[in-house]
Amino acid sequence: MSLITRSVFALVFVSVVVGLTSSHVTAQKQTMTTVARLYTGADGQSHASDIEVAWRSAALRPELHESESVKVTGAQFLRWPRGFVWADHPASKRQYVVILSGRGEVEVVGGPRVLLVPGRVLLAEDVTGKGHTTRVGPDEDLVMLVVPIAPEA
Repeated sequence: MSLITRSVFALVFVSVVVGLTSSHVTAQKQTMTTVARLYTGADGQSHASDIEVAWRSAALRPELHESESVKVTGAQFLRWPRGFVWADHPASKRQYVVILSGRGEVEVVGGPRVLLVPGRVLLAEDVTGKGHTTRVGPDEDLVMLVVPIAPEA
């Protein structure tokens, strides 16, 4: 093998190893998982804040991670039509809302709008007060999975 061929081979080999290693490191980087929490403040208005999911080692296998379990009462799919606006309504019950498809936003008092995009998880706890306004985008229906939380015993 000539010196040029060996040099090219070595350069390609090193590039592949560095590329695979950096991809592996990037894949291993843990990112924060957040849930948008809607809640009623002392002012009787709905507010929003992001809360971080607390992870722990899973009971099934130590290399897996899980959150604390939450007791729920069921699950239901909802579809709201494109362009739909529901002004000033509180959540009907404490529930998780997982956006499956479509886009929209939730508006609360004194804070940024919560964007509704596929994969977004909301914890709706603003069951009293004025409530929030939900707007569905103009391009497609908003499809959600709603998971009501069991009342505390």
